[in-house]
Amino acid sequence: MAKRVLRPGVAASTTADKLKVGAGLRLIIYFWIEIDKSQPIPSLIDHRLSFKVGDYPEELSVQCAKISVAAKPILINSPLRGSEWLAANGPGDGSGHRRALVPVGGGVHIAQRFAIDFVQLREDGKTFTGDAKDNKNYRCYGTDALAVADGVVVATKDGIPENVPGENSRAVAITLETVGGNHVILDLGDGHYAFYAHLQPGSLRVKQGDKVKRGQVLGLVGNSGNSTEPHLHFHISNSNSPLGSEGLPYALQSFEVEGKGWGWKPGSSATASEKRGMEMPLENEIVRFPSDR
Repeated sequence: MAKRVLRPGVAASTTADKLKVGAGLRLIIYFWIEIDKSQPIPSLIDHRLSFKVGDYPEELSVQCAKISVAAKPILINSPLRGSEWLAANGPGDGSGHRRALVPVGGGVHIAQRFAIDFVQLREDGKTFTGDAKDNKNYRCYGTDALAVADGVVVATKDGIPENVPGENSRAVAITLETVGGNHVILDLGDGHYAFYAHLQPGSLRVKQGDKVKRGQVLGLVGNSGNSTEPHLHFHISNSNSPLGSEGLPYALQSFEVEGKGWGWKPGSSATASEKRGMEMPLENEIVRFPSDR
């Protein structure tokens, strides 16, 4: 249980400390629930919280947080073309995106709950060749970022210089304005917004107010904002704020899973590619997208 607990503002050094909540404090528990494909999807998830108070000997419990389950996912096309795309920090029990709780505008949000950082692997299992400090040496650098559905451009950011690849080499100070680097936000309708981050400066092909078609090029994959190497950060949320919103699940019409994990090499998997539909790539899966999108 302790590994699923977050204690905002509290340095908890032991498991017992992590599970103990003092007066006026709070904790957050993350759940990853898997349902057998042969079973129907529930329409409602009901939570029951068990706890102890002070020296009171009996365990108490309370039923709370009845959450409706969406019957239909947001259906989209892939945001990229081609193969050997690794879904870094993708949806999964331990994904950093899923636990990225950010305070914005007086509230806390997980806009990146279902976000993916797409990097593209080479034949040796690396994302680059030659000098690791040169953005142009990364396989995905300059790749087209594509509209996943028809929509309207509601926000763009351009002119942020690119980083030198590395853990601590940001070209600009990271703020709410610069965290996504050069980016595009699409209004897909019905309160759904697609966010494309870390694009190359000067590469945006659209502007605010433009109507775009599914598969249209929005910009080129780069390394701007809060980014350690060239990649495309993609997520869908319920407003046009990159971080001050709630992340929403989505489903891609079709893709193939080629393998899994950093360092995976083409041809290294013992099994053939597995076709998927009406799903999203999960954490660290290697996927192939249709090339005609």
